[in-house]
Amino acid sequence: MTSILTPVLTDNWGDERAWTLASYEARGGYDALKKALTMAPDDIISAVKDSGLRGRGGAGFPTGMKWSFIPQDNPKPKYLVVNADESEPGTCKDIPLMMASPHTLVEGVIISSFAIRGNKAFIYIRGEVLHVIRRVQAAVAEAYAAGHLGTNIHGSGYDLDIVVHAGAGAYICGEETALLEGLEGRRGQPRLRPPFPAVAGLYASPTVINNVESIASVPSIVGNGAEWFASMGTEKSKGFGIFSLSGHVNRPGQYEAPLGITLRELVDLAGGIRAGHQLKFWTPGGSSTPLLTAEHLDLPLDFEGMAGAGTMLGTRALQLFDETVCVVRAVLRWTEFYKHESCGKCTPCREGTWWLVQTLAALEKGQGSESDLDLLLDQCDNILGRSFCALGDGATSPITSSIKHFRDEYLAHLTHGGCPFDASRSTAWAGLEAMA
Repeated sequence: MTSILTPVLTDNWGDERAWTLASYEARGGYDALKKALTMAPDDIISAVKDSGLRGRGGAGFPTGMKWSFIPQDNPKPKYLVVNADESEPGTCKDIPLMMASPHTLVEGVIISSFAIRGNKAFIYIRGEVLHVIRRVQAAVAEAYAAGHLGTNIHGSGYDLDIVVHAGAGAYICGEETALLEGLEGRRGQPRLRPPFPAVAGLYASPTVINNVESIASVPSIVGNGAEWFASMGTEKSKGFGIFSLSGHVNRPGQYEAPLGITLRELVDLAGGIRAGHQLKFWTPGGSSTPLLTAEHLDLPLDFEGMAGAGTMLGTRALQLFDETVCVVRAVLRWTEFYKHESCGKCTPCREGTWWLVQTLAALEKGQGSESDLDLLLDQCDNILGRSFCALGDGATSPITSSIKHFRDEYLAHLTHGGCPFDASRSTAWAGLEAMA
């Protein structure tokens, strides 16, 4: 079963002091950079295109295509911004990647910046993870000292500086234009588009914004070739990815495997669902993706497979809940998060998430009537597609999907005059707290 795994980004995580330059270079680290510096920037972009790499931050947009949107005839500076503001409930792949092997990201940043002809790059890290910020800063300092960064890198004539920026701890800054606002010193709120960041992004200059895992995958593509990367995964979802399993599995953690693997295979790798219990529901890509049930165990975990099931692959944050967990309470917890994290810029999200919490909280207490489920769906309909950014859309996903799959459980709250899971409250809360 372990032959299913494809450790690339995670291959060195178990090495002694894997985060240091010496350990990284002992495994061939920065060899891909030296190769890239002998290539034409456009050839690197073509290789990333040919590899089929798609954004690993949720949307799945082709990475090489995003790079090619940068207008090279624009005289302004070109910037690369790495979105390391990992804040989605259940998502935990970028932070361990930066902790275990920050040089993988740093090398990816240098190659990617060279490809788009940028001379300054920013790594925007969530402010609460101070230990990660310090580790990435140390890796950047090591890279400068070794000549991988700075002026005339390895005699190529190419210059690059990297800034590690600590964010202000707002979930909304995971939205790329709100992240740019934060980098420029303003309140993190999404921008109106167009213009898009590729044309007028950071400091009104052409900007590429990519997720940590997307950029960290670039050195392996340059080093091993586009065909090597494209040989893994499925026809339209190429390559490998880090799948984060949390919740009621025996061995939660990070599992790097080709896209298209099934949840059943991943659960087997994780030692199965905890003894004496059964899988009830799960999220394929964090709490903002529509949840699925045990009936979907054998669906391929790729962009097309998840879209066909009415959900999204997202960040591959697989939160697994067994039958002891109340789905209404879980959805309420997630909705409270989105209400709290709404930036308040647009009315549908600011007011809508507040009303979603009020309605859900009443239902969880057994108050109201069956018509409140239709009210919930109507509230979601008034938010979906009408909010300024995707935060509002994400807030509706667990609600609409849970009513679709577990309508009877919502009604049971009304029948019992409260949560029917109260008898096992401590167990259910323990499971939810572990994933909060």
